[in-house]
Amino acid sequence: MENEKIAVGLDIGTTKIVAMIGRKNEYGKVEVLGIGKSKSLGVHRGVVNNITQTIQSIQQAIKEAEADAGIEVEKVMVGIAGQHIRSLQHSDYITRQNFDEVIEEKDIVELCDQVHKLVMLPGEEIIHVLPQEYKVDGQGEITQPIGMHGARLEANFHVVVGQISSIRNIVRCVTNSGLALGGVNLEPLASANAVLSQEEKEAGVALIDIGGGTTDLAIFKDGIIRHTAVIPFGGNVITEDIKDGCSIIEKQAELLKVKFGSAWPGENKENEIVSIPGLRGREPKEISLKNLSKIIHYRAVEIIEQVFLEIKNYGHEEQRKKLIAGIVITGGGAQLKHLKQLVEYITGMDTRIGYPNEHLAGDTERETTSPIYSTAVGLLMKSISDQDQEQKDAAEEKEEILEEEQTINEVEEQSASTEEIEEDNNISNTTSQEGKGSTGPRQSFFDRFVDKLKDILDKAE
Repeated sequence: MENEKIAVGLDIGTTKIVAMIGRKNEYGKVEVLGIGKSKSLGVHRGVVNNITQTIQSIQQAIKEAEADAGIEVEKVMVGIAGQHIRSLQHSDYITRQNFDEVIEEKDIVELCDQVHKLVMLPGEEIIHVLPQEYKVDGQGEITQPIGMHGARLEANFHVVVGQISSIRNIVRCVTNSGLALGGVNLEPLASANAVLSQEEKEAGVALIDIGGGTTDLAIFKDGIIRHTAVIPFGGNVITEDIKDGCSIIEKQAELLKVKFGSAWPGENKENEIVSIPGLRGREPKEISLKNLSKIIHYRAVEIIEQVFLEIKNYGHEEQRKKLIAGIVITGGGAQLKHLKQLVEYITGMDTRIGYPNEHLAGDTERETTSPIYSTAVGLLMKSISDQDQEQKDAAEEKEEILEEEQTINEVEEQSASTEEIEEDNNISNTTSQEGKGSTGPRQSFFDRFVDKLKDILDKAE
């Protein structure tokens, strides 16, 4: 097994850190070779707030994944989220010097690089520049301009921005864990690639990834990313509410939420009660499941309404921006009972739970296809696609070098044959001039013409 064919996705979440090792199989599907999971202790709402603890958690997850796969890893693709992420729309253009030639990949790269130079607010930097649609010499609604003729290349961009300090802290945690950084990818984009089909992206869809500390949103329409947002609430806020509302410890609150929690209070009868062991010999605590569901319901409604506000800000109510495929919910929070029904009730949009099995090989374990692993699968896919692109670029570069070498060789061969011809001419010229009192072995045609002219003039005198 060649190590360079192996890719790794590293999801640094608020509640857990997941390392996923995989590769592409012969059918083009993603084959998961190993998974490592550790409790995330140094991350709050998607932002690192304790470097040492985060490094330990990363190392633990990587070690577990390496043991599972039987492979040592060096390079990882890291996900980035957190409340510091924001996105904006931007238009830019370039004027091409060689407009008689067709538009190539390098022109698009030049245009994207120009957007990367945009001046952001102090302490912010650009994470992603995502082209939406292009214009060539004023002609709009072009999705792929490569191969077209034109002098002015213009594009609308979706620009994702984050805080420099937060990004650097994540990078530092990865490098200090003894790993090389293969790249940074926005987590909602990674999750979207793992759980959405191309048809959904074309029709228009909103992906809601409910994590522990944040809820990430990515909106697609006509196959293009249109809007991204990170809402600073997640499953942990629901657990906190249960802990405070029922006067129990966090561990018990989390277990209650997972085992008995529901986002729809009407589902529980008044007499349904669960008993929780008391602390250090205290009496057990009895909790009504209806009350538990009410606590969860109020917080879940708040999270969904915040997300729905972002969907409205994108312009979902306009006819041409309508999200026909509705909503897909994924992430650990998507496993909450009756959440799908609650989302449909609040938004009035079709909803499904997103499982990351769209691009995974058929024999993948059931555990891997849980919504919890959506971001990790997406990051693994991104790592694989980046490797493919690197290989393609390297092959193209090699081809260009070979072509250049071939051209140089051809030129050298031509010049060598030209020299031989000249040498032959010079030899024949020399022999023909020997009897006529030539002045040198390599007398040119012009010199001979001048000599002849002098002879004629001398005779005329």
